[in-house]
Amino acid sequence: MSAQRGNPMIQKLTSDERVQQLAKLNGWQAVANRDAIQRSFQFADFNEAFGFMTRVAIKAQEMDHHPEWFNVYSKVDITLSTHEASGVTERDIELATFIDSITA
Repeated sequence: MSAQRGNPMIQKLTSDERVQQLAKLNGWQAVANRDAIQRSFQFADFNEAFGFMTRVAIKAQEMDHHPEWFNVYSKVDITLSTHEASGVTERDIELATFIDSITA
């Protein structure tokens, strides 16, 4: 059940669905006091971190689903939540899965 671009009925995952989906991801954690997921990445240097962010940005633009992120030198923190649904949706899981695939 993947949400399509322009779908007005983007559904927030239930607590059980979120737990099941998080278990399939690598290192993603629920954010305390917020319906979102988060992961931190450490790279060799700024160039490697920026290259990673560029790949994520291209995918995010294709999906029309943009992460919240923070970068300092070789560290990138990413938080995913679907604002239209006020929480974690399949769109977040899809983007997190892509991110995992390029950092494996």
